Amino acid sequence: MRAAIVEPRSNSPVEGQVNRLKLIKRSMYGRAKFDLLRQRVLHVA
Repeated sequence: MRAAIVEPRSNSPVEGQVNRLKLIKRSMYGRAKFDLLRQRVLHVA
């Protein structure tokens, strides 16, 4: 907790990217294979 207050750096951008990727994976679950998932991830980025 103290590090969140004291440290000037943050990993918020990384957490946001991970969250976005998980959202895409959940929405695609059971529908498509890796190729379509890869296209969707690259399209959004």
